[in-house]
Amino acid sequence: MGVSTFFDTNIFIYAVSEAPEDASKRRLALTLIEDSEIHLSIQVIQEFLHTCLCKSRIGLNSSALMQSARWLLTFDCQIPDAASVMKTLEIQKTHGISYWDAAIIVAASELRCDTLYTEDLNHGQIYNDVRVVNPFL
Repeated sequence: MGVSTFFDTNIFIYAVSEAPEDASKRRLALTLIEDSEIHLSIQVIQEFLHTCLCKSRIGLNSSALMQSARWLLTFDCQIPDAASVMKTLEIQKTHGISYWDAAIIVAASELRCDTLYTEDLNHGQIYNDVRVVNPFL
């Protein structure tokens, strides 16, 4: 088993993207997925579906989108509760980041992941107990 990590939406988007400009990121995303114990949140799944539906360059048809959703739902998935929402607001205020980025950090923390793969936050920064890694740098 690989490293226990939390995956943000962009990792999964690159993994399925058929856009030529995403080819190198796709290879890296697929390697990360294959080599890691994956944790995510319902937010990540919802963002993934929304992005795939809105960006035709990704190239997923409705059947492939359904299959991807089923696959994502097989992983350890955080579903926020009232306490999660309050923690998210605290992190958002403390770090001056978006509510949605703070929610990803809270989800990673609640699933006991020490690493968050994303390109949306500062590489190397530690938010509470979660270290951000941008694998595409």
